[in-house]
Amino acid sequence: MRALIQRVSSASVSVDGAVVGSIGPGLLVLLGVTHEDDEAICDRLADKVAALRIFEDADGKMNDALGPDREILVISQFTLYGETRKGNRPSFITAARPEHAEPLYDRFRDRLGAQGGIFGAHMEVTLVNDGPVTLLMELP
Repeated sequence: MRALIQRVSSASVSVDGAVVGSIGPGLLVLLGVTHEDDEAICDRLADKVAALRIFEDADGKMNDALGPDREILVISQFTLYGETRKGNRPSFITAARPEHAEPLYDRFRDRLGAQGGIFGAHMEVTLVNDGPVTLLMELP
């Protein structure tokens, strides 16, 4: 399971021109699921995201976690598993099939109390990156 995590001032996701999720300050998480991922991996990654200390504390150091005043927006992103070592067209064979990925995506969101997009839909994501701070997290 991979997560591209962006600290944002704001972020939103739209499907067919309608906003389906929107947050103020917090984290935008692009989540990719592979065939080998299970509920235990999902829970560990969600807990790790929630505990990330990437917000400035009173001294201006990245030392604070989300806290109650920040939100999370999670977007399903199978393309995080795009393989580009061979050729110019990405291969997505390591990305999980929707029937495996969607329940884990939903579990991840629920565990974080996060808003989200619509799984499998063509989404337009808008964000204001804060910092910018962007991290890639991966659990086997």
